[in-house]
Amino acid sequence: MAKTVLILCTGNSCRSQMAEALWNDLAGGTWQAVSAGSRPAGYVHPLAVQVLSELGLDLSRNRSKHVDEFRDRPFDLVVTVCDNARESCPTFPGASRIEHWPFPDPAEAEGTQEQRLAVFRAVRDAIRDRIRAFLQTES
Repeated sequence: MAKTVLILCTGNSCRSQMAEALWNDLAGGTWQAVSAGSRPAGYVHPLAVQVLSELGLDLSRNRSKHVDEFRDRPFDLVVTVCDNARESCPTFPGASRIEHWPFPDPAEAEGTQEQRLAVFRAVRDAIRDRIRAFLQTES
């Protein structure tokens, strides 16, 4: 049976969405990742969709979800990926482990479209590297 991880952010539109897709891809079925936010944005950021599609991962059908959808579900791991989520998300008594992996919010990037894409790619790659490192230590 696959282990489960809940990835939390504030808006569930960028970082946690990218982490969910990357985790499910990298774990090869050994983990089941889902994501949610404390204040869901109501959409998945188009640039997050674009930079994940560059890796062959499709976020186009994803939706931002509220953390309450998962409150009563047990998780092997809960990961917060932003400081706001760490402070504002409820406790998960069913979580075996909670970790905080802060990443910059790419939605706050300014500049040209290409400059903003570069920020999204950098955050995507940092998330991917962190998940890879975690999965290597867990296997």
